[in-house]
Amino acid sequence: MTNKVVVLGSLNVDTTLHIDQMPKPGETISARSKTNSAGGKGANQAVAAARSGAITSFIGQVGDDGNGQFMIDALKNDRINTDHVAVDQAHGTGSAVILLDSQGQNSIMVYGGANQAMETGMLAKSESLIESADILISEFETPQEVTYEAFKLAKKHGVTTILNPAPASKIIDGLLEVTDLIVPNETESATLTGIEVNDTASMDANANKFAQMGIAHLIITVGDRGAYYHTPSDSGFVPAFKVQAKDTTAAGDTFIGAFSSKVNQDLSNIEEALVYAQQASSITVQRLGALPSIPTAAEIENEYKS
Repeated sequence: MTNKVVVLGSLNVDTTLHIDQMPKPGETISARSKTNSAGGKGANQAVAAARSGAITSFIGQVGDDGNGQFMIDALKNDRINTDHVAVDQAHGTGSAVILLDSQGQNSIMVYGGANQAMETGMLAKSESLIESADILISEFETPQEVTYEAFKLAKKHGVTTILNPAPASKIIDGLLEVTDLIVPNETESATLTGIEVNDTASMDANANKFAQMGIAHLIITVGDRGAYYHTPSDSGFVPAFKVQAKDTTAAGDTFIGAFSSKVNQDLSNIEEALVYAQQASSITVQRLGALPSIPTAAEIENEYKS
């Protein structure tokens, strides 16, 4: 079965500065090179889903500027439906500056722009799109209020909702009640539950805390170690595939997008989809950039064929 995936999220033009090491407070350093590319957590997740074979659509907003058209064209290049990407006359297209060191680690500064100016009223035109989906994904680079309204529409029509609470912040009332699966990384999970993630016992404790908050299905990604999952009937840990990372930008987004392309709507094959997602993100980290680094299904199959 081919999943129909809708992503409600951010669209950013990324500027990456390649440096030897992260600057200290007050320090001025020189960048070796600079690259510009399409990005934003929403865009990354949508492209990852599309390249893994999902029929993918996007709900978002750009500014009335060249960067906005650049982002729309980038989505269209991966056959993503952009009919529900609005153009905001008052705010510029979102952007991000990424500092990438020689070890492949990054620091990211984001300007929300049109992403953060999204309003719930724009969803009136998107209900039929959400109704037709199998999976709806959102994250926190757009207003939570918009995600909440979209997730309520999804639950009205029996659509599975996946929340990536990144960057981590206090979750508004009601949102978790309409979330089927939450996918934080270890830092985000600890921020939301107050329980540090450092071993299996602490991951189980995080799962219990999320269950108390109303979330029965959880995945915690822990970088190059792998990913923990918890469902009402099972839990476990899937190790990451060992590779030499060049750039970790978009690794988590690739994971979520690829996962959404393979997971059943009832989340019954969560471990199988999780392994595929790990394979996808392991390829992403070996490449530079956000969207350019995300692999296709054929590349993943070729890399990990038995």
